[in-house]
Amino acid sequence: MLKPQIDVYMGCDAPWEEAKTVLFGAPFDSTTSNRPGTRFGPSALRRESYGLELYSPYQDKDLSDCAVLDSGDLELPMGSSVLALEEIEARAAEILSAGKRPFLLGGEHLVTLGAFRAVFKQYPDVHIIHFDAHADLRQEYLGVELSHACVLRRCWDLTGDGRIFQFGIRSGDRSEWQWGRDHVTTHPFDLEGLEERVNALGDKSVYFTVDLDVLDPSVFPGTGTPEPGGVSFEALRRAVTLVCSRCNVVGCDVNELSPPYDPSGVSNAVAAKIVREMLLALDTSKNTSH
Repeated sequence: MLKPQIDVYMGCDAPWEEAKTVLFGAPFDSTTSNRPGTRFGPSALRRESYGLELYSPYQDKDLSDCAVLDSGDLELPMGSSVLALEEIEARAAEILSAGKRPFLLGGEHLVTLGAFRAVFKQYPDVHIIHFDAHADLRQEYLGVELSHACVLRRCWDLTGDGRIFQFGIRSGDRSEWQWGRDHVTTHPFDLEGLEERVNALGDKSVYFTVDLDVLDPSVFPGTGTPEPGGVSFEALRRAVTLVCSRCNVVGCDVNELSPPYDPSGVSNAVAAKIVREMLLALDTSKNTSH
């Protein structure tokens, strides 16, 4: 049984028996293709959360009223993507088997695959909503298929066509864009069309993955692969609230915060606030699977 940690995201210390959502960190960045440092993301995000309030004036909700447990970071083998993904999958599976929702804090985006494998085994009809600057649809990157540049392609290996919906994508090589047109649904450059997609999904199970580099680097410079032309904080806040409150979210993650590249700490605050808004929206979501 998981035990509460002392170093937790603010307000997320509900007893295991009562928790509906369980946070856990995957401090892993061994396949980062540009600038490493996302392994420090989960701990920085937690520390920064104490600079925020439990209360959100956006939603008129307070984390003190939510049943969330932060179960702490996994201790991952940095030299092996295979073993790291197995440990992430095992933690997510433990949370799911108890009827709870796993909420993963990355780490590079590859960590999503471990959590999604566990979710897919329990909810084989699951759909993915994916926010990102990058398509992450490569078959391989520099000969490696387990890479953060390939993570959505590896998820597609499980789901097949018609169940991955990407928003904010503004980067990728030509082959990714060409392949994606036939196999996934991509809304490039911004978050337009999200509400229509949420409505169309109805009560279907959803895994929600948020790569924070969907934000413009002027808002969120603390990431390993910054991509100009991203969305605003307010656009992302509204979008994550929409997904988490209206979809049947059975698992989710936030990833690609790399604190070393923003000494101001603003990126940490942005990430912490997005997580707060997601947790609050999930607490009153229409989730029907738990």
